[in-house]
Amino acid sequence: MLFTTPLLDKPAPGWKHDLPGPNESPSNEPYPPVLSNPPNHVDDVYLELARATVRTRGIGIWIAPFMFLLSMVTPAGMISYVVTEQHLPPLVLSLLGPIVFITGIWLGIYIWRMDVAPPRDEPIRFNRFRRKVYVYRFYRDGLRPFSRTAWGVRIEVYDWDNLRAEACSVYGPMGSGGLIETVTLAVVKPGTHQVIDRFHFAHEIQQGEMYWAMAQLFMQQGPQALPAFPRPPRDWNNEDVTFNLARRWAPKVRWPAEIDLESRTAP
Repeated sequence: MLFTTPLLDKPAPGWKHDLPGPNESPSNEPYPPVLSNPPNHVDDVYLELARATVRTRGIGIWIAPFMFLLSMVTPAGMISYVVTEQHLPPLVLSLLGPIVFITGIWLGIYIWRMDVAPPRDEPIRFNRFRRKVYVYRFYRDGLRPFSRTAWGVRIEVYDWDNLRAEACSVYGPMGSGGLIETVTLAVVKPGTHQVIDRFHFAHEIQQGEMYWAMAQLFMQQGPQALPAFPRPPRDWNNEDVTFNLARRWAPKVRWPAEIDLESRTAP
């Protein structure tokens, strides 16, 4: 069943409804033809699903140079004014110039990194025997677009029993406005509804509900409970031939050896 009042403290932004808990019956049945990707891997021990926090890539690398050029307009105008008029520009222009320059550079770097820095996939592994979930998470910090430590991949490990799924919808800045639907996973303090962490799981509520149902079926019953997919798994690291430059330049998925072994094996 879908819960119509928030179970968690606090619910996710744009909360719409909660999905069944990890050990409850799925709310729907996965239907492979409408799912964007088959599982990356499935066997008797673990299920790996593809995941991406950035849905559309390949546009930012073209917008970023435009932002860099735009940031140069005001400084160039100030220099031209000084050369032509032989005196300093008005105070307003003198204050506006550095603001426009810094903002343009900041936006350009941020847009570029958001397009190129995320890995080619941000997979999530469900280990049925360990009852653990391993998340390949990409972190970013918009306030520090030049930082190396604030951007990058970290591996997070959670207990399956402490995960909760939420369907969310918010309006984003898409011209006249656009509805963005997602399913997020929250990590709760054991035995409570208190959220201690939360991360993106899937784009679009319908797909997110089906992927969550796949995780539930696998963890509860095993791989035999999953539907058959007509397409083979996608090799996310083998995308060097794509015309999408952002994906070609993006880092490949590389699990740390110790976590990779643990997430793929039984105790």
